[in-house]
Amino acid sequence: MSSLRLSIRAALLVGLVCALPTLAGAQALGGVATPFTLSVAPNNPVPYGRVTVTPVPNQIDIANATMTVIVGGKKVASGNAGPATITLGAPGVPVVVVVRLTSAGGVYTQQVIITPQGVVLVAEPLSSAPPLYKGKSLVPIGGSVRVVAVADMRTTGGKRLDPDTLSYAWTVDDVDFPGASGIGRKTAIIDSPLLYRSQSVVVTVVSQDGRQAGGASIYLAAADPSVRIYERDPLLGIRFDHALSSTYVLQGAEVTLYAGLFSFPTALRAPSLQWFVNGMLAETTNLITLRPTGSGEGTASLSANGSSGGEAIASTNLTVSFGSASGGNLFGL
Repeated sequence: MSSLRLSIRAALLVGLVCALPTLAGAQALGGVATPFTLSVAPNNPVPYGRVTVTPVPNQIDIANATMTVIVGGKKVASGNAGPATITLGAPGVPVVVVVRLTSAGGVYTQQVIITPQGVVLVAEPLSSAPPLYKGKSLVPIGGSVRVVAVADMRTTGGKRLDPDTLSYAWTVDDVDFPGASGIGRKTAIIDSPLLYRSQSVVVTVVSQDGRQAGGASIYLAAADPSVRIYERDPLLGIRFDHALSSTYVLQGAEVTLYAGLFSFPTALRAPSLQWFVNGMLAETTNLITLRPTGSGEGTASLSANGSSGGEAIASTNLTVSFGSASGGNLFGL
């Protein structure tokens, strides 16, 4: 067993193949702790990324030691003992890191083999957004998120492993999620965290022969839903570049407004929308057409209320001014 202080789960996440340490000088025997161990961060090294290898003392004084770091047979750093940054290569290509410490006349060596694998988690919130909206909806309150693991894992020879043949083990806040885990189970549906709290989602990906391993993590945080009102231009369509707020001046005979529902949960039901004009229900679709009647000028209150379940409720209000003389009313048609 390797003397590196890495748990089995952490070793899988990192995708490390830990070689038995080579010690020169005062070798530890009889079950006594080795003079020092190595820690590697981050837990999920990515291809062409960087990792930090740090010596952790057991029996020697790191503060009074000198260190030499050898990567792939070449010395890349020397000096006072401390964290060393290593640049990794392509996915599946192992990087052999040898750390040699000199302390109190003794020389001690540890080796670790780091194999980067490409695993990325993509969050796809199951929440609402207007059609053709170029942005991305947020994690909904009281809803769920589809998390997809995109794996680019390779053998040491560079052959890409079929993602459908890999084993995926999911955890949520350090609790196993067996219902989503298994061979080819690269997608997991995760319940949204409570508002103002974050939630960690971790996936460990292992080849069927156990020789290749990688992983990734992501943090999820829920956001309040929102309703925004936009003007629909007869030629340009819905003007998503400018949300209306506070006061809107109606010019011309009529105007059509659109209410966009953002980040309402959609897993169980579609969010509902209600338009109110002067406190009276006027429309229940995303679009409302306003036409002043009579002559004169005036104002009307307009509100769009969205809801989806008990927690996801939001609204926005608009004061619409119209006309050029006294009198007249505004109706939602």
